[in-house]
Amino acid sequence: MTTLFAFVAALGVLIAVHEWGHYRVALACGVKVLRFSIGFGPTLWSRTSARTGIEYALCALPLGGYVRMLDEREGDVPAQERHLAFNVQPLSRRVMIVAAGPIANLVLAAVLYAAVNWAGVEQARAVLSAPVPTTLAAKAGLRGGELVLAAGLDGHSMEQVKSFEDVRWWMTRAALARQDVCLQIEVLPNQSAPVFCLETSTLAGGDVGPATLAQIGIVSPRSRAVIGDLVPGEVAQSAGLRPGDWVRRVNGTDVPDAAVLRASIRSSVQGGKAQQQEWLIERNGAQQVILITPRVVDEQGTEIGRIGAAVGGPVERVTVRYGMWDGFARAVGQVWDISALSLRMMARMLVGEASLQNLSGPLTIADYAGKSASAGMVHYVLFLALISVSLGVLNLLPIPVLDGGHLMYYLWEWLTGAPPSVQWMDGLQRAGVVVLMGMMGIAMWNDLSRLLL
Repeated sequence: MTTLFAFVAALGVLIAVHEWGHYRVALACGVKVLRFSIGFGPTLWSRTSARTGIEYALCALPLGGYVRMLDEREGDVPAQERHLAFNVQPLSRRVMIVAAGPIANLVLAAVLYAAVNWAGVEQARAVLSAPVPTTLAAKAGLRGGELVLAAGLDGHSMEQVKSFEDVRWWMTRAALARQDVCLQIEVLPNQSAPVFCLETSTLAGGDVGPATLAQIGIVSPRSRAVIGDLVPGEVAQSAGLRPGDWVRRVNGTDVPDAAVLRASIRSSVQGGKAQQQEWLIERNGAQQVILITPRVVDEQGTEIGRIGAAVGGPVERVTVRYGMWDGFARAVGQVWDISALSLRMMARMLVGEASLQNLSGPLTIADYAGKSASAGMVHYVLFLALISVSLGVLNLLPIPVLDGGHLMYYLWEWLTGAPPSVQWMDGLQRAGVVVLMGMMGIAMWNDLSRLLL
């Protein structure tokens, strides 16, 4: 129920803000608005303003909305009201009205990020876990336990790092930009902080999923290799593991932290079969040996081991908070960076350099909505901000039927002095519907693969 409520509430807020952008700018430009609707399909509730004559409606399908304006292309317009119709407005006004929806979503995201930056959020401290020997982090000389102070691409413009989330964000930016990322590490007082550069520019492809982060070697903050909750009937429970067990060695090799243990479990599969592992665990101050054979699962085409248990103890946490100006500037930067990375990822998917599995649909969004709402208001606000950026960027894409598609028509009109012909418009609209339906189908399949299969 929490997931459903959080998902519907998120959609309602984001759609309302998007349509409000169109609505407010249309009124400011002198265009007559007939209907403001949240959702499509059968009307659940509506009210017509006695003062303005605008109908406000809530409909059954909450996957979008619309603002209906007076327009000669959609019906007869009285001669005395023709100057209020959308289609007769100057090009600049039509552009502002159409662009206002996506811009409203981007502004909302900036406001939400700023609010979190000002209020503060508790995040994992930027202490690195031990990397797997073959990863970029290990090759750069990192061994685990380092506290990251600053980061930057190619060693330029190093910026302060306040939490592990900042570190992960730099890894994402570096992987997509195909640039090396450099980390400045804390050492003893009065000593110069060394800089370690990871050759992320050598990564193939443009994905930034778990597999890419695993290649880099910086996946999670440092935590003890402690067993958490067990899945009933799974491998961990059957082998005799209990919550709180501290894994000290695997096959005679020391386990410095949870990241190393997770990597050992994942890499236990050889030739399609998981190899039995000998674990030395510590339980209530006493040590004992447990034999465990992970279960083989398929993760995006790669066979890995799983044991059906949470791995990792509590991590050290810090409260990240910014001042008024810094918090706002950082919020604008966050919206800009996420928008740029989203566009870069879409471009990579378009040319086949990134997997279409990066597309997410309503099931994944609903799942994240529920998880973020359960984690607390701050996490839910961050979720809203991220989805608001995504909605704004998506609607600015030059795909017919989206706002960006209409802006593409207006660009043509500005260049040629005349709008596209009706025949071209009809054909492009149909093509746009096909593209959107294809994207939705892929996203839905990805959702089912992640959550249900």
